[in-house]
Amino acid sequence: MSTNLHARPAAASGTFALGGDLPVHRLGYGAMQLTGPGVWGDPKDPDEAVRVLRRAVELGVTFIDTADSYGPFVSEQLIRKALHPYADDLVIATKGGLTRGGPGDWRPVGRPEYLRQQTELSLRNLGVEQIDLYQLHRIDPQVPLADQLGELVLLQQEGKIRHIGVSQVSVEELRQAREIATIVSVQNLYNLANRADEDVLEYAEQENIAFIPWFPIATGELARPGGPLDAIAKENGATPAQLALAWLLRRSPVVLPIPGTSSIAHLEENTDAARITLTDKEFEALSAAA
Repeated sequence: MSTNLHARPAAASGTFALGGDLPVHRLGYGAMQLTGPGVWGDPKDPDEAVRVLRRAVELGVTFIDTADSYGPFVSEQLIRKALHPYADDLVIATKGGLTRGGPGDWRPVGRPEYLRQQTELSLRNLGVEQIDLYQLHRIDPQVPLADQLGELVLLQQEGKIRHIGVSQVSVEELRQAREIATIVSVQNLYNLANRADEDVLEYAEQENIAFIPWFPIATGELARPGGPLDAIAKENGATPAQLALAWLLRRSPVVLPIPGTSSIAHLEENTDAARITLTDKEFEALSAAA
């Protein structure tokens, strides 16, 4: 394992151009955990949340992922408070299409008028005239996909959305989405311990679509004391979480991990994973362990 030293460690993860025209450092930051318990309400320490966001940018993070449903709106408002006016190289992605009934309660709503309302609210809460990347958080099975994405295309034509992405979809759903809109990203559950959506990643790589794995540092039993991840981590002076992120970055050049945390210490630890370059042997051992 070699270490790539860089003043802004996230930059060591390399770059990917969303939609071909929005370059970001591949190791980003997910802002879901900046809210209260159950992703509901304000965080216990809003000032610390602001410090975490500012520290992320200092560490070279240029891609921040959030959603209107985180709080709801709490995460977007904290991002604005911490980082507005935004640096020229900072790309902020948000999502719409999940409504909230309370802590831990998530329900898909994809009616066009709702998606338009939520886009307008995200524009206001983020303090921007155009959202860099707007993702359909979930496909609503009660609404035709053409109606859901069609509204986002209209908003894109109006200049309120720059690029469109989708979240938690199958390969077939991704293909269908691409018939309606130009899809530049897909955000699915994926990590070292859970690779059920391997086929979606492979398709995204073939089509040069950004693959944004959520829950990226889940390691489960792999990181148990004496387990395969724990052993490799100890051998190389890294943490299991860092190895999980390094594995994702090595897995494919289209992967953009977005580890989230409300702690500066954990943020710095996660970002340092960008400096880790796994050897072929280490990558294969980690892959085989799961």
